[in-house]
Amino acid sequence: MPTRSSARHASRKGDLSVPLVSSFPPVARKDAVICILGSMPGRASLDAAQYYAHPRNSFWPLLESVLGIPRSLPYPRRLELLKERGAALWDVLGTCAREGSLDSRIEPSSIVPNDFAAFFSMHPFIGTIFFNGAKAESVYRREVLPALSEPARSLTLVRLPSTSPAHAGMTFEEKREAWGRIGRALEENAGQGYYERRSDYRRE
Repeated sequence: MPTRSSARHASRKGDLSVPLVSSFPPVARKDAVICILGSMPGRASLDAAQYYAHPRNSFWPLLESVLGIPRSLPYPRRLELLKERGAALWDVLGTCAREGSLDSRIEPSSIVPNDFAAFFSMHPFIGTIFFNGAKAESVYRREVLPALSEPARSLTLVRLPSTSPAHAGMTFEEKREAWGRIGRALEENAGQGYYERRSDYRRE
């Protein structure tokens, strides 16, 4: 998996350089049934080595509301609870050149996606991908989806409103309503006896 890098990527302007940043390893158990994908961790998250570490990012408050994972818990415990509920967490981009934290500052020519073919082969029960914002979805559809084979190519894809503080066009309540689809997806899988129907399932 990609690791954080301090290398710099030469911009197309020629007289500037843009930092090359790398995403974190995925947070997932083999029995995950959904995956939440962002684009690339922002500067606050990279500095803290934690997903969604910016204090004004609404990711963890939303998960507290829709999945019952208290945002006040230590970060490792929040990740454990997320995995216990059947959710995986990762980013679409493995590396990219970006100045600052905004998706709009990503250099398109520098994008290298994560290895989703390997990821889905290791997590065969994932049926739905939830994208945290438009950038994650657009890069996935352009850079990842065409290279996938079945059944990974036919997973359900759902775009959710970005939790970034830069996405201020929706209220928290409006985002919570949209992100509630994650909770409903997990409840549906649990109610249908998802794991019991698969004789090859083994809990890690």
